[in-house]
Amino acid sequence: MKRLKLVKKTYKKCFKILGDLFVEKYFKAFAWFGFSMYAVVVFVFVFRVSAGFQFS
Repeated sequence: MKRLKLVKKTYKKCFKILGDLFVEKYFKAFAWFGFSMYAVVVFVFVFRVSAGFQFS
């Protein structure tokens, strides 16, 4: 019984750490994706303005 509790405690701790790392990496990747999409929008806007696009 004592061994079962130890295994259960170890698995909970390991999956908690794994979950935290997964969430951290997910948000970091999502942030980079968002920044890159914003950079694309700025680039396209600057390109359109420099090419003489009419905004009317």
